[in-house]
Amino acid sequence: MSAHNTVNQAAGLTIFGLAESLAEEFAATAIERDKQGGTAKAQRDRLRESGLLNLIIPEAYGGMGASWHDAFYVVRIISRADSSLGHLFGFQHLLLATIRLFGDQWPHYFQETVKNNWFWGNTLNPLDTRARIYPDGKDWQITGIKSFCSGALDSDQLIVSAINAEGNLTVAAIPTSRPGVKLNNDWHNMGQRQTDSGTVEFERVRVFDHEILRRPGPLGSVFATLRPLIAQLVLTNIYLGIGEGALSEARAYTRSQSRPWFTSKVEMATQDPYVVHKYGEFWVGLSGAALAADNAARLLDEAWVRENQLTEVERANTALATATAKVLSTQSALDVTQRLFEVTGARATSSAAGLDRFWRNIRTHSLHDPVDYKLKDLGEWFLNNTPPKPSFYS
Repeated sequence: MSAHNTVNQAAGLTIFGLAESLAEEFAATAIERDKQGGTAKAQRDRLRESGLLNLIIPEAYGGMGASWHDAFYVVRIISRADSSLGHLFGFQHLLLATIRLFGDQWPHYFQETVKNNWFWGNTLNPLDTRARIYPDGKDWQITGIKSFCSGALDSDQLIVSAINAEGNLTVAAIPTSRPGVKLNNDWHNMGQRQTDSGTVEFERVRVFDHEILRRPGPLGSVFATLRPLIAQLVLTNIYLGIGEGALSEARAYTRSQSRPWFTSKVEMATQDPYVVHKYGEFWVGLSGAALAADNAARLLDEAWVRENQLTEVERANTALATATAKVLSTQSALDVTQRLFEVTGARATSSAAGLDRFWRNIRTHSLHDPVDYKLKDLGEWFLNNTPPKPSFYS
């Protein structure tokens, strides 16, 4: 742990200790809340109270000044208990990074986030181009709809994107309470049920000119192209958290409730050689993914401090490490969550056990952008010496 993140003064805990404490609290209600869906209002408020929403904001602006490596690890800790909350928490820092990388207003927004305990919601989604932005005197108006708006409900501020008259993406930071913003409670998917990732409608929503993130703008510099790598590492650590949480709960079930198969000639399921072998496979997969994720996070931290001195080669090396971690975390978490019933047994499929939620969550979220295209990027680099081309997903 870095020197900046040693202690949370209010709780008297290390940042990781505070995250572990919150995760334990969230885990106690995770199965029931997964069944209910909707907004995890009480849990979001606990994140507000914890101060962890300000984790990556520099100390000079009132934040904790954590490294990206440590911030991602907190995402992983929370996701082990509840990947919906890990998702919302991770996106908080992605959206703060968006402000830092795309605009020059970030000192103001960082200070106001700390002062007001703001939770940021996402209405950026660059693949959904239905929202349009038009001039309105010296300011602007947005009309249209955005999908996959994680965390917009119960947020204080929104990062929004819209297409301008030239067909380019414009990104802005606005209050969620701005007249004309309609938050729809229409997220009813099979997984990530408390991320509130439904739609948001904009009806002639005023955007003041000073709220536009235009310098350097979306992906407007090499430094700004770190934004998609932060997004990918947020997802990577959510997936790792899901896999690690699933493995931990499966182990507890196997130890306490699973029965050995009658032909195994062993007294306990924990002595079954096939069960032991599969747990070894799970451990290897997740451990390798975690090492790759930590390596990519360290490279991101090195790139982050370079700011506008960051080179395309340095960025490319970080992107390749990030893609590798994303692939490994996706594959290992999917493997654990769909095969854990082989080591827990038929009784583990009970709805009371809630073990199915891990697979539903990783399957839902890992479709965010196809992992095959990460493998294509890595293959193009290794075979043809072509580095990933910066986009909102690479």
